[in-house]
Amino acid sequence: MYNLPKLSVVGAGPGDPELITLKALNTLKSAKVVLYDALINRELLEYAPQAEHIYVGKRKNKHRYSQDEINDLIVNYANERGHVVRLKGGDPFIFGRGSEEINYAKSKGLDTAVVSGITSSIAVPANVGIPLTQRGTAESFWVITGTTSARKLSSDVYLAAQSTATVVILMGMSKLAEIVNIFSEFGKEDMPVGIIQNGTTVNEQSGFGTIKTIEKVVTEKSLTAPAIIVIGEVVKESHQLPKELKEASGFSASAYSKFLKIGAA
Repeated sequence: MYNLPKLSVVGAGPGDPELITLKALNTLKSAKVVLYDALINRELLEYAPQAEHIYVGKRKNKHRYSQDEINDLIVNYANERGHVVRLKGGDPFIFGRGSEEINYAKSKGLDTAVVSGITSSIAVPANVGIPLTQRGTAESFWVITGTTSARKLSSDVYLAAQSTATVVILMGMSKLAEIVNIFSEFGKEDMPVGIIQNGTTVNEQSGFGTIKTIEKVVTEKSLTAPAIIVIGEVVKESHQLPKELKEASGFSASAYSKFLKIGAA
């Protein structure tokens, strides 16, 4: 029986293969072709053994396909094979360009569906014990891209730095120095910062400090992208936070410097 051409944009979650929804797994089982991104856990492809798996990931300065080429692949494979699943890390509608692909597929007459995923902006901090909101500490949180389509730091960071909200920055490691400078401009040098690399996966690494010290922490721990930056008082709640920092009054930069000296002794 001929399958009507269809695109399903599916969120794969933050990296842990168990953090994917049941609906996403069921959608993968009906796929004829899976076009998957760089940050998805490859174990998830086992749920679509009947499908052809095609890597179309885009990483910094390493694009296997342009977005226009990916759009064409979606339409061509859907017309030839039936059901195409576009498997994207986290949630496809949070900095994932999922809506662009849905709109393009609709313009070409494809049936479409979206399966939300667990976003890394929430799951990764939670995995190290950081609540983005907490009674008496943080009433809201911002999720901001560190790098816009123009390859610049989002201007929203300036607004976020003036608020009392928790700030979560995705794709921001290359802009860390700029982020630190902005928060410093607003007197936030002692604000706690956590950086989690490869969150929720077996390769997860993290580092903690303050706006004043976090660049040093990143260098010492060799933290790189993909990583999530969390800025706010709630960072002190992390179960991975060194005891010396958790007990330090105000989680000050001087306390962190003292901890580094103790660790190096």
